[in-house]
Amino acid sequence: MTTLLVRHAEVLVTMDDARRRIPDGGLFARDGVIEQVGRTEELPREADLVLDARGMVVIPGMVNTHHHLYQTLTRVIAQNAKLFDWLRTLYPIWARMDAEAVYVSALVGMAELIRSGCTTTSDHLYLFPNGAKLDDEIRAAQEIGIRFHATRGAMSLGESRGGLPPDSVVEDEEAILKDMQRVIEAYHDPKPYAMCRVALAPCSPFSVTPDLMREAAAMARHYGVMLHTHLAETRDEEEYCLARFGKRPVAFAADLGWEGPDVWFAHMVHVNREEIAALARTGVGVAHCPTSNMRLASGVAPIRAMLDQGVKVGLGVDGSASNDSSHMLAEVRQAMLLQRVALERPDALTAEEALWLATRGGAAVLGRDDIGQLAPGKAADFAAWRLDRLDYAGALHDPVAALVFCQPRPADWVVVQGRVIVQEGHLLPVEEGRLIEQHNRIARRIVRGE
Repeated sequence: MTTLLVRHAEVLVTMDDARRRIPDGGLFARDGVIEQVGRTEELPREADLVLDARGMVVIPGMVNTHHHLYQTLTRVIAQNAKLFDWLRTLYPIWARMDAEAVYVSALVGMAELIRSGCTTTSDHLYLFPNGAKLDDEIRAAQEIGIRFHATRGAMSLGESRGGLPPDSVVEDEEAILKDMQRVIEAYHDPKPYAMCRVALAPCSPFSVTPDLMREAAAMARHYGVMLHTHLAETRDEEEYCLARFGKRPVAFAADLGWEGPDVWFAHMVHVNREEIAALARTGVGVAHCPTSNMRLASGVAPIRAMLDQGVKVGLGVDGSASNDSSHMLAEVRQAMLLQRVALERPDALTAEEALWLATRGGAAVLGRDDIGQLAPGKAADFAAWRLDRLDYAGALHDPVAALVFCQPRPADWVVVQGRVIVQEGHLLPVEEGRLIEQHNRIARRIVRGE
């Protein structure tokens, strides 16, 4: 059994139900699980590993609820396009990926996330060209040490049948369902503190059939796993659903069985008050992706209205080809600022609320009660930032707000399940220089078609 002691934090942000902030705070954990949280003087004095957090802010590890890790290979492409045109540009490039590309891109995206203070991430992988599998991402997560919710995505509705993606990147639905079953049985861990869980994630209403949506929902409920997809992201999607199905996206999904606490949708930009009320009533979660929505000019999701009605909301960095970054703390700041712009209210979303979305909110969206807060019985997942830097000068009267309002910085320490992943700003599990070189080589190959 191993023990971990964190002590003398300038402030420890618990994100517990009381939203306590503990000055001169710390925590004591055993085998990756927190046993005590409090002021340093109240904690044990010794442990196998002692971290002195003097002059630092410590928060729960952040939870990323939506990503496409493979897109780290194709940043800054289709820079001025909306979603459908952006996708049409990128589909042929992504079709050149293989297993190595999926694995290496996942390592890069996960490294970025971890360095930004993220300790749990989901990922939506819906293309499997040239022998690539979800297993390639799971291997990357195991090696780098991040807590991972892998979603087996899918596209089955090609252009020839009225879908958006080219036929060359879609799969046969029988093969999709067979592989969904395989990855659940091989990798899903339902136990508390699980490092890997699996969800099923047909890509979108314009890239899969209603039959696949129904079958995936039935399989997910048989195995007790969650469901995920993009929904209500753009006006183009709304028009597509109305023209093809005679329903708006939320009603279309509900008719297929996609509602309830085991479902979470990415984006949810174009929803009305009645649809928001339905999300709250049925327990559906939302992955809010502010930077991606801004990049693609998709609109502003009504997050304030969702929170006021009791919808579960977390944050997602989304794919690195529509965000061009995987920085969770930057996403927190963007979420706060964007709601203020949209509502023309400086109190539309506070710094604490934005951090809550990234921690407790994300945990709730992913169906977890063992992460997202620093409290006894929860996983020892946390991140810490030094305050003695130029970026925070003049903001130390509220160091927690400084994390959100000031320039987003990489974390100095990141710990997952009691294991140190980032130490004094250095990512320990991978050699960054070699990884970057390998990643850029693959990116050149697939972008240029070499």
